Amino acid sequence: MPYYRQVGDVPRHRHTQARTDAGALLREELMGEEGFSSDSSLLYHRGVPSAILASEVWELPDLTTTANHPLKPRHLRLHELVASVPEADLDAVQHRRLVLGNADVRISYGAATAPSPYYRNALGDECVYVEAGSGTVETVFGTLAYRAGEYVVVPRATTHRWVPAEPSLLYAIEAMSHVGPPRRYLSKNGQLLEHAPYCERDLHGPDGPLLVEGEEVEVLVKHRGPGPSGVVGTRLTYTTHPFDVVGWDGCLYPFTFHTDDFMPITGKVHQPPPVHQVFEAHNFVICNFLPRKVDYHPLAVPVPYFHSNVDSDEVMFYVGGDYEARKGSGIDLGSISLHPGGIAHGPQPSAIEASFGAEAFEESAVMVDTFRPLELGEAAHACEDPEYAWSWARDEG
Repeated sequence: MPYYRQVGDVPRHRHTQARTDAGALLREELMGEEGFSSDSSLLYHRGVPSAILASEVWELPDLTTTANHPLKPRHLRLHELVASVPEADLDAVQHRRLVLGNADVRISYGAATAPSPYYRNALGDECVYVEAGSGTVETVFGTLAYRAGEYVVVPRATTHRWVPAEPSLLYAIEAMSHVGPPRRYLSKNGQLLEHAPYCERDLHGPDGPLLVEGEEVEVLVKHRGPGPSGVVGTRLTYTTHPFDVVGWDGCLYPFTFHTDDFMPITGKVHQPPPVHQVFEAHNFVICNFLPRKVDYHPLAVPVPYFHSNVDSDEVMFYVGGDYEARKGSGIDLGSISLHPGGIAHGPQPSAIEASFGAEAFEESAVMVDTFRPLELGEAAHACEDPEYAWSWARDEG
């Protein structure tokens, strides 16, 4: 995130001696992206951030995927994945289940009822949409509060843990790259421009350091490795608590963004999905469709036209309201639709005329468009509606 922030105590100059009030030397850690060539922050630790006592295997949940073959649209009912799980001892890290994935992104889902272990994703940034619940995310940079409707963006290799205040449903979008605002929203120096649907004041980072004491603290790390998924886990034990940071400054840190602060862009006729974009990463984008006024041309067709995403797969997660274009398809709250490249898709035919004259849509959805084909994770197979692909043929208007 290219906006400078200072939290806690930092010395006047970089890479100079900094000490506690008792005179102990603080250890400076540079956390930076793309080597030393992109955004970074400097953190000041009481302990040694690289001092580990043990390294053991962390057995990850099933991350294998299978191709969407034979090719067809898919409907996944994510709420079925959490309908029968016990209410205690579920956490946001170890109990997320893989729904869809490719070499650029993995989309997982799960419930969280208990604090997670300390965790670090060394593969890429995580953008987690909070479908329900509230709580905090404790990080090496400080604490973030979260609530339903919020994105929590955690940079690669940030040590953190999820602490739900109430049971939470979390939709985790794990990049193999970095997540940030679309470049077309930014000035040449990185400021969000006037035509962007949100601005810097809508992004909320940590306000203060945590300064947690502790010894022999365990951190779960997800990283590259051998095996069919190319992802493995390691359990590291540190001599001192990773949240021993007294202060930091820079342009790299976790933040939250609430969908209430996104200003939908509308037009005289139907606007294409890029106007709903909120973030981008390597080979995929994230959009949100939110309650909004719709097209005001007297002959407007408010629901989307049929379209072929010849270069991408489209994943829509339905999280609020009544999605007009999907009426009659079986899609409901908690549903995912996967519309792969190679097949045209669009509204249910009967929904087209039903939308004529509409002035506003009360609907919310999170969309991920990928530029490599998505494969199905074990959770997708567990909650698929096998009849969805034929829903257009059953409803020809």
